[in-house]
Amino acid sequence: MSDVNADDWVSAGHRPMGFPEFVIVIASIMALNPLAMDMMLPALPNIGAAFKIPVENHLQLVLSTFLIGFGAGQFVMGPLSDRFGRRPVLLGGMAVYAVASVLAVAAPSFETLLLARALQGLGTSATRVIATSIVRDCYVGRRMASVMSLAMMVFIAVPVVAPSFGQAVLLVTAWRGIFVVLMLYGLLALAWCVLRLPETLPQSERRSLAPADVLSAFRQTVTHRQTIGYATAAGSVIGALFAYVFCAQQVFTGIYHLGRYFPLAFAAIAAGTAIAGFLNARLVGRLGMRVISHGALMLYTFVAGVMLLTECLGVLPLALFMVLSALMMFSFGMMVANFTALAMEPQGHIAGTASSLYGSITTLIGIVVGMAIGQSFDGTLLPFSIGFFLSTLAAVAIVLVVEKGRLFRPHHRPV
Repeated sequence: MSDVNADDWVSAGHRPMGFPEFVIVIASIMALNPLAMDMMLPALPNIGAAFKIPVENHLQLVLSTFLIGFGAGQFVMGPLSDRFGRRPVLLGGMAVYAVASVLAVAAPSFETLLLARALQGLGTSATRVIATSIVRDCYVGRRMASVMSLAMMVFIAVPVVAPSFGQAVLLVTAWRGIFVVLMLYGLLALAWCVLRLPETLPQSERRSLAPADVLSAFRQTVTHRQTIGYATAAGSVIGALFAYVFCAQQVFTGIYHLGRYFPLAFAAIAAGTAIAGFLNARLVGRLGMRVISHGALMLYTFVAGVMLLTECLGVLPLALFMVLSALMMFSFGMMVANFTALAMEPQGHIAGTASSLYGSITTLIGIVVGMAIGQSFDGTLLPFSIGFFLSTLAAVAIVLVVEKGRLFRPHHRPV
């Protein structure tokens, strides 16, 4: 861990950047992923029309293939960054993202577009892993959770505006213009990192890429009760969130008939996560990661139960669905940074590898759960409601096992 200065808060490891710039840079590179996901939502019908896709559920592949690349890429990004440092791996991933955006602009077929989306996901896997590793290099414990919450507050604001931004692009150009915007944003973020972001992993702390060493780091990560437990729990709740994103365009335009107003409804709901990030950053230092995340998990479970019950009773109008979805987003926002910090807390000596495995596990579990729910969409909210409830119950069971049945128990240890 990098040394901290006299105020025992701001790390010296990210100089010459001050604390506000550091948080903004971390949030900006993390935002490549949700921007590339959520800007596509209003464009899915246009893409289906352009490539004559007969089954509407197949358009979800534009989102899921991106996440597959994102999840699979994280397996290698962490070990590479533990060996060669954070900067080269981060900059290489962002360059892949930019090239993939160019390929998507020129894609002559749906299959080529899906290949470009997988490569975009691969590129953003570097940004997600390295961002978490850089924060772990500089901060630890509740301080890490607070920094992650501040970054997530900016990062989570992206889904709020991204669909509207994508809709705005569609008003002036075709769907391919969205990929032009994504490419330009990626190049801007790349330039900022080249000019300002320092290397945060000292030479003395770099690890070998020898198979035995990499496998040893993998073993340390997946056999640690706290790390693997919170990773699988996070994957379960992320699966419900992915399913929501996969189905959002079909739900708001097909069930609730919002048409082009769909991005506004999506933004209003997603704002709950940004609010949660702000509150978590302010409260986590006083209450602790477990108290906040376990409370949020209970709220998540309650929302899932209410949504399933009202859908089964046939009384789930748009207003109630939006309230429940906003509460889902809020509770997710109170969980995600804390689950990440709890999983990463014991892994400072192998932060890159641990971040890789954590990201891969959570993303791939989320993809499997999200695709299973999304592909079962039948024009009603029943498949989503059932999947949301079951995946949430699985997360509760996992956290209970990790914490040996004792929730809301703060760990008073030096941070």
